[in-house]
Amino acid sequence: MKYLILTLFFVVGTHVSAQKLASNFNTSRNWMNNKKEVYFAAGATQFLGDLGGRDQVGTQKSLADIDWAATRFGFGAGYRFRFHPFWATSTNLYFGLLSGDDAHTNELIRNSRNLHFRSQLIELSQRIEFILFANEQVGARYSLKGVKGMRSKADQIYLFTGIGGFFFNPQMRIDGDWTNLHPLKTEGQGLPGGPDEYSRFSASIPMGIGFKVALRGEWRIGMEVSYHLTFTDYIDDVSGNYYDRDYLMENIGPESAYASNPAKANHNWFDRGQQRGNPDDNDTYFLANIVLTRNLGKKMPRGPKWRGRPKY
Repeated sequence: MKYLILTLFFVVGTHVSAQKLASNFNTSRNWMNNKKEVYFAAGATQFLGDLGGRDQVGTQKSLADIDWAATRFGFGAGYRFRFHPFWATSTNLYFGLLSGDDAHTNELIRNSRNLHFRSQLIELSQRIEFILFANEQVGARYSLKGVKGMRSKADQIYLFTGIGGFFFNPQMRIDGDWTNLHPLKTEGQGLPGGPDEYSRFSASIPMGIGFKVALRGEWRIGMEVSYHLTFTDYIDDVSGNYYDRDYLMENIGPESAYASNPAKANHNWFDRGQQRGNPDDNDTYFLANIVLTRNLGKKMPRGPKWRGRPKY
């Protein structure tokens, strides 16, 4: 998280100098050519929670705890409406997979705990975007032989945040099959002496930075990175303390008993009532996407080539 904040402050620090460049378009109406856009995104996902992570304690749920082996993929689409030279809003739908595995870390306690998970991610979010810098110019309408014209530009750097809602469904591989963990009540959710059952729907707050540059005509390409705070600690089905394994075996079944405590070493650390996760920090996830955007507003010149000389 701290690395993202430092990045944001660095970009904001360039805003003063960018204002001079930005004034070239903000005092004109060139930004009106880019009011409505649709975009498509594809890239990598990274879960930051109780499972897996780096080989050290105290970095959980921060970018310093990124587990590259647990990187998965996602894709999405959205619609952006720009209502001001410096401001836009976008609606974004994203599908992805999140993953975490204690086997990826050499930190002794987590590695001995031996938990792992994967979860589908379906997120719908509404974002507000602040455009730090834009260079938007309408180029030459035609590409004439022997005449060098200026190409159209639609380059931007922007920050964004917002609010979202998402669905998740943690699973664990048991006997070779991916098994839903929510019905197994691995921490005694809804059982005597256990915590309340958790919902598989939660809210998120995305925060990130993006840029895009013009391609030909109405198309642009760029990249976005975003950090998503959530209001749940159960994306990985791990949050509180160990429940009575024998009770789970008798009342829920052997899959529940195994999923609750598959420790492979130091078993005395992982008994009923002992810490299984950290309920004081909610789960987060990180997205990095290549974004392809199409302008739905005024058509930009494509520059069809004329083979002959212009006629007057």
